[in-house]
Amino acid sequence: MRSNRTKLIFLLVLVIICVLLYGFYDIKGGFDYAFPRRMIRVGAMVVTGIAIAYATVVFHTITQNRILTPSIMGLDSMYEVVQTVIFFFAGSMSVWVLNEYLNFGAAIAAMVLFALLLYRFLFRADKYPLFFLLLIGIILGTLLGSFVTFLQVLIDPVEYLSLQSLLFASFTNVNGDLLYISMLILFISFIYGYRIMGQLDVMSLGRDNAINLGINYDKMVMRILILSSILIATATALVGPITFLGLIVANLSYQFLVSHKHSVLILGASLISIIALVGGQFLVEHVLELRTTISVVINFVGGIYFIYLLLKESRSV
Repeated sequence: MRSNRTKLIFLLVLVIICVLLYGFYDIKGGFDYAFPRRMIRVGAMVVTGIAIAYATVVFHTITQNRILTPSIMGLDSMYEVVQTVIFFFAGSMSVWVLNEYLNFGAAIAAMVLFALLLYRFLFRADKYPLFFLLLIGIILGTLLGSFVTFLQVLIDPVEYLSLQSLLFASFTNVNGDLLYISMLILFISFIYGYRIMGQLDVMSLGRDNAINLGINYDKMVMRILILSSILIATATALVGPITFLGLIVANLSYQFLVSHKHSVLILGASLISIIALVGGQFLVEHVLELRTTISVVINFVGGIYFIYLLLKESRSV
């Protein structure tokens, strides 16, 4: 326990260093203008990082598999479908695009509804094997991606350029008001998540053991799925999709922190996620000079890491 506490303090120190470095490094022009805008970006990274880390860890608990994530199950693709359909049928000058509150709400509603329908049929009485769920999620993601590509081919090129800015995660133009709404959603979700932390520890023992210890397993699974879907949807609607971030930070937390307690694992994954986002965004802005986006880098690294986990899992089997 003492070792984990030391490791968490170390991660917290790294978070503080990354935030200070990003907030104060090479501020040119007016400090009063640049610093608050950087802090809004940092706030968006913190909210996104914590939401994705929390959702992924609890998702792993109920699926009993560390290569499944809500994003891999097709939520990110659903976000792309919503944005593409809006641009295709309404155009970039419609109220659904210009009004960021409407766009934000529509994206969250569509992703949560999609997740509920998906989980309603796939997480039913423990009927299907986990790799079947992964396969279905990938197939649905591919299907939705193909549909998005088809619509994008038909969109006017100018409209397409405007759409592209929404389909990649970006922290450079975060709406401060939407950030506060996301913080509120995150706070409410964490209040509920804190109350079920002990039940999550029991559920990590497996379905049969959890039921024997008095957990209403199926009911808790659906509640946790809804919770993780809301968190992923909020993070994606705020900054855009980052598919593999949760997979990376959750598994790094499992390897770095030797614990079965979700309070420790979630905190560790959240700190690692913030370090990855803030440190990565610092490199993108000041080293790569905005020639790429943080989501491209994370998805590239995450894709390689995902293949590594699949190979590692196959060897253990």
